[in-house]
Amino acid sequence: MQTLKVDLGERSYPIYIGEGLLDQTSLLAPHIAGRKVAVVSNATVAPLYLDRLTQTLGAYSVVPVVLPDGEAFKNWETLQTIFDAMLTARLDRRVTVIALGGGVIGDMAGFAAACYQRGVDFIQVPTTLLSQVDSSVGGKTGINHPLGKNMVGAFYQPQAVLIDTTTLATLPPRELSAGLAEVIKYGFICDEPFLGWLEDNVDALRAVDQAALTVAIARSCEAKARVVGADERESGVRATLNLGHTFGHAIETHMGYGVWLHGEAVGAGTVMALEMSMRLGWITQAERDRGIRLLQRAGLPVVPPAEMTPADFLEHMAIDKKVLDGSLRLVLLRSMGEAVITADYPHDVLQATLEADYRAIVAGLEV
Repeated sequence: MQTLKVDLGERSYPIYIGEGLLDQTSLLAPHIAGRKVAVVSNATVAPLYLDRLTQTLGAYSVVPVVLPDGEAFKNWETLQTIFDAMLTARLDRRVTVIALGGGVIGDMAGFAAACYQRGVDFIQVPTTLLSQVDSSVGGKTGINHPLGKNMVGAFYQPQAVLIDTTTLATLPPRELSAGLAEVIKYGFICDEPFLGWLEDNVDALRAVDQAALTVAIARSCEAKARVVGADERESGVRATLNLGHTFGHAIETHMGYGVWLHGEAVGAGTVMALEMSMRLGWITQAERDRGIRLLQRAGLPVVPPAEMTPADFLEHMAIDKKVLDGSLRLVLLRSMGEAVITADYPHDVLQATLEADYRAIVAGLEV
């Protein structure tokens, strides 16, 4: 097992990474203050791991809350289901909420914990690669709004993050690839040597090789923990973690939540960020192509939806958390391994990026 730390002073917390951690009561117990636990999961993950976690929590009274699965249910109505269950069970302020599932469950359970009786403890137990390397770390919680993704929520840090890498054995290949989009992101924004490691190991990662996955998860979490420790509420450097996300969120919102997985939309959105960075003269065409090849090898879509027009993108991107004083800020690459967030770009470059023929670009590459 590896233990990392998110350094936030008195609110610092550990990230445990290893095989079989779901069975280790000793890792969870120090982070549970009371005697009651609400385990929030979904209809896909609960049949796989809820009984196992409940057995690990044998010394506690466990209230299971099983939600429908999918991004389409990340909304007020489903959030209310969590509150209904907790209030019906008469859970008090010493309850600990445990999020058992992927990013949707982690975001919703965390937001419920932030709101219930004005804030109760929670623990992240992520079971997808995407949630293990990104959404479970850093305290971003929330729900979607029909007009924009993750537009309602709170910064609310967990007491601990427990990552059992063996849960990835039950993850569908499409979900695994979606998680690799966030892993690859760290190489682009702050760790160029990691890109080389990923190029050598992407096939092993897709084959669910435990050793390779442990390295990728730990390296990703180390990067995320450093950034969150420096900028918890995304007033500066933390925004660079959103490489490809402004384009990607536009895809998710336009297509309908859940039609494209979050990581799939980020994959296509990252290609657009690479393209715009190249058009600004910050990275070369060869570097853009290198990034596209790696995303392709990870099994990700690298072409935005054909039915989306530049106007569609601009409409959705105008409702984005990175819009300040009417200016759309984008996360782009100054170089491979160095990201910046900027609103200082010519609009015609953004327009050209939205109008680019990505099918032709991808067709010209050898993977």
